[in-house]
Amino acid sequence: MSEVHAVRRGLLRDRCAAAGSAAALVSRPANVRYLAGGAPPGAVLLLGPGEDVLLCPRAPTGEPAHGRPDEALRIDLLPVPDGDPVVAAAGLAASAGADSLAVEEHDLTVARHRAMGKAAPRLRLADLGFTVEQQRIVKDEEEIGCLRIAAEITDQALGELLESILVGRTERHLALELERRLVDHGADGPAFATSVATGPNSGQGRHRPSDRRVEEGDFLSVRLGASYHGYRCEIGRTFVIGTAPAEWQIELYDLVFAAQRAGREALAPGAAYRDVDRAARHPLESAGHGEGLQSRTGHGVGLEIEEDPQLAPTAMGKLDACVPVTVEPGVHLPGRGGVRIDDTLVVRPEADGGPELLTMTTKELLAL
Repeated sequence: MSEVHAVRRGLLRDRCAAAGSAAALVSRPANVRYLAGGAPPGAVLLLGPGEDVLLCPRAPTGEPAHGRPDEALRIDLLPVPDGDPVVAAAGLAASAGADSLAVEEHDLTVARHRAMGKAAPRLRLADLGFTVEQQRIVKDEEEIGCLRIAAEITDQALGELLESILVGRTERHLALELERRLVDHGADGPAFATSVATGPNSGQGRHRPSDRRVEEGDFLSVRLGASYHGYRCEIGRTFVIGTAPAEWQIELYDLVFAAQRAGREALAPGAAYRDVDRAARHPLESAGHGEGLQSRTGHGVGLEIEEDPQLAPTAMGKLDACVPVTVEPGVHLPGRGGVRIDDTLVVRPEADGGPELLTMTTKELLAL
């Protein structure tokens, strides 16, 4: 992977040079990991003007959660662990002869930005913007391979839960068990806080598990994902507990399933972000559920669980091949519950079989 990370850094360096910056400072952890192979806590990456340097408050440990830095990359430890690596990086860039430094202003506090200016007053600070985030959107096959394994782990953990007794157990207990199973199957950890929602809580996109116990006849909606080598996936499924589903549950489930399928089928290189959102949103709006829908149908995934692109009504841009995204429509009926169906897919051209589905757990409405 050393060559891969060197190529990534080279692309960023060229873009900075074209914008008039002799050096760049990357501080957002996911961006540091993308370019350096690892992001030890607090580390920042300085690109140029000569040698690239990873500045760390403490020696990297190589823990899976942080990755392993590129062996070809120079690593500098701060002389004092409580020092600020962005300030040290500004001083290092200035001493190496840089007259300008592009920084991720969206990641820095005002206080840190000012401290950099004081440490290197002759260094002009420019905004790098979201250049690295944009570079991360299209994944290489090694990155997609990590996402594929993360999805396999997630499917395994969810599948095992579905084989256990659920009635009487709390949402919180089930969420903790799912996260333990993710780690048992080889995940670095959960990709995000696992959501388990039952009965009137089901179908909510950001429900925090409570002490409510699973009851017969409940909808049970689950949203989880594994992180593997830093790459994160997402799956969401809804089931019925104990008995055959009621008529209203079948109708609502079929509606959300149709919306999710429409969103998946709209994924193609060149498709506008907003058109994918519209494809999934239209069936739900036509059925009278438009008012309570989420602000977006899906989003990119990778080293972060919510990356660009955003599949939303006002989003600008078009999909490329090899972009992993989620498609996750849902409907929540206050006081009754609801349905969510989430998948992680990779955009592929029609000649390659169309969108590649990574999360394989059945979308059939099961009675557990």
